[in-house]
Amino acid sequence: MNKTHILIADDHAVLRAGLKLLIDAQPDMICVGEASDGLEMLSRVQELQPNVVLLDLSMPRLGGLVALLDITRRAPRTYVLVLTMYADEEYLRQALASGARGYVLKQAADQELLAAIRAVMRGEMYIHPAMTRALLGEIVGRLPLPAEPAAVLSAREKQVIIQVAHGATNREIADRLNLSVKTVETYRARAMEKLGLTNRAALVRYAQEQGWL
Repeated sequence: MNKTHILIADDHAVLRAGLKLLIDAQPDMICVGEASDGLEMLSRVQELQPNVVLLDLSMPRLGGLVALLDITRRAPRTYVLVLTMYADEEYLRQALASGARGYVLKQAADQELLAAIRAVMRGEMYIHPAMTRALLGEIVGRLPLPAEPAAVLSAREKQVIIQVAHGATNREIADRLNLSVKTVETYRARAMEKLGLTNRAALVRYAQEQGWL
C-alpha cells in the first residue's frame, strides 16, 4: 500500500510525538518528518515533499498563515491541513484563502484528524464540524431576504392587481380577463390581503416599486 507521507509542524514536542504515534499506527500513513517552527517547516517541505503537512498556525520565526502561502507557492502538490487550537472564523477564512485544504481543532486531533487527512488525500476539503456550522451561518446571513410578497400572488391575482393599479374598474378587468365581476373582486381582495395593502393608493405605490407600471 502506498502510504500518505505526512510532515508535522508544531512547536510543542509532546504534541508532535503523540501525533507521530497516532499516524504511524495507521496502515495507510507514515510521519516522514517534524518541524518546530515555520522556517524549519518550509525547509523540510522542500526536502521531503510530503503529501500532507499538519500545520499549527502559531509557531516561532514564521507564522503558520505566512508559511501556508509559501507552501502553496513552492509545493503545490503538498496539501496543508491546519491543526490549531483557534476555533475562530477569521482564522478559518484566512487559512482557506491562503490555500489550506482543511481545518481541524487540536482538541479533536484523533480519529477526526485521521479522517481529515484521508479526506484531503481524496481531493476533498475538511473543516471541523463546529467551524462548518459557523461558515454556514455566515453564508445564510448573506443570502438575499425572502422574496417580496408579490412572489406569493397567483398569476391571476397579479394580473388583476396590475389592472387595478393602472386604474381599471372591476367591470373593465372582468371584460379584459374574461372573468365575472365577482371573481375579479375576490382576486383583488385576496391579493390586497396577501400584500398587506388597504387602499388603491398603496397598491399603486407598490406596483410602481415592483416595476409593473
